Amino acid sequence: MSRPKYFALLLIILSFSTAARAQSEPYAPKHGSAERKAIMDALRVPVERKLFKPTVFKVDHLKVQNGWAFMLGVPQQPNGRAMDYRGTEYETAIKQGAFDDGICALLRKQGSKWQVVAFVIGATDVPYIGWDKKYKAPPAIFE
Repeated sequence: MSRPKYFALLLIILSFSTAARAQSEPYAPKHGSAERKAIMDALRVPVERKLFKPTVFKVDHLKVQNGWAFMLGVPQQPNGRAMDYRGTEYETAIKQGAFDDGICALLRKQGSKWQVVAFVIGATDVPYIGWDKKYKAPPAIFE
């Protein structure tokens, strides 16, 4: 193989390996991106089923890596106000002072769609400890 062809092939190989390595690093999808919207829309379905109310999320942490996503945030009403948990399974916990308004969620991309693997609303502890091992998710998305 001639020297110019060898270097061209080497450059192609290096660019693919760099791209593959970059894809395997955790990242935060940009606000307003199609990926972020798809993740939030997937999470919204089971959350609205539990709360019986339209829901949006104030996202405090969202990382994606290798088809996995982990999110920490707060469910809110579509107008941005705090969620009204009256009439939900969380009402008693709130009255007893055993409720934190946050949500944590783990999602996995199956084909072209995001699927919710696990989520917890209102935990006063850290329920996602061990989710990396239990679900074989990349540990870096939880950091």
